[in-house]
Amino acid sequence: MTDTETKIPKATIKNWQRIVDLIAKLADVPASLVMRTQAPHHSVFVASGTENNPYEVGLQFTLNKKLYCYGVLRDGELVVEDASRDPIWTDNDDMEHGMSFYVGYPLHWPDGAVFGTICVLDKRRNRKALLFRDGLLEFSRVIEADLKLLVEIDARVRLERQLQVTLDKLEGRVDERTIELEEANTALRVLLLNVEKARDEYDANILRQIRGLVVPILNKLRVRLNEDATARAYLNLLEESLQSITASMPDELTTFFEHLTPSEKDVAMMIMSGQTTKGIASILSRESSTIEFHRNNIRKKLGLNKSGQNLRSKLLSIQ
Repeated sequence: MTDTETKIPKATIKNWQRIVDLIAKLADVPASLVMRTQAPHHSVFVASGTENNPYEVGLQFTLNKKLYCYGVLRDGELVVEDASRDPIWTDNDDMEHGMSFYVGYPLHWPDGAVFGTICVLDKRRNRKALLFRDGLLEFSRVIEADLKLLVEIDARVRLERQLQVTLDKLEGRVDERTIELEEANTALRVLLLNVEKARDEYDANILRQIRGLVVPILNKLRVRLNEDATARAYLNLLEESLQSITASMPDELTTFFEHLTPSEKDVAMMIMSGQTTKGIASILSRESSTIEFHRNNIRKKLGLNKSGQNLRSKLLSIQ
């Protein structure tokens, strides 16, 4: 939107009305006007309320060389003391109303575009109005200051509207993003439920296979190993290990066993099953001192090397 498209509010027009009325009184003229230029037309925008003012608001002229305001817009100022004696202005349009005296100045928007003119007219040479020219020029600056303020207010209002539109768009995007995140969270929860369900089904399948395939074979193997104590001991360990797996051995115990050597694992599991040092030594065909060495290492890794706590109790408590 350009400056010339800015609307003049009623409150501003009312202020200008007071200005032209005051000018008419101070300059002692029958007509004081603010004219609005919207080429090719030039019309009365505000007119003083003096008794003998022939110009009414809305009265329209076509810009031409025989119009006082045309000279103002062309030269920046116009003073005509007696048009009847001036060959340039003797037949101007305002002579229809007998207005042979004229003083006027241009009015501009902040961007330099023409708004119109401010002027005084009389049917006689008005010495008082001639002396008031500087005052009329100052009033023209007051009106131009109003125009500048109106443009700034209009620009601010437009900016606020644009900011509001931008804010509304951002809020809309936030709402959309919130909905998207909620949908993603819902999908993630469904996915996690499906993963958990699949894991449970997998665990159940493994359990079925161990019970259906592995355990029967172990039972057959036990029948053939009745006379081999060592083999029976390993078989017992194998069964206990499978029971631990199918019972979902806790992560803490699994993690601890990862820090043991193979021999220490054998000894630890036999200790947990209730075997004594002598019994373990017999089963593994090792010396009792060797089993004690492994027991001491296990105690150190459990932090029991300076404690009197029972090793089997500690191992079982990890479960």
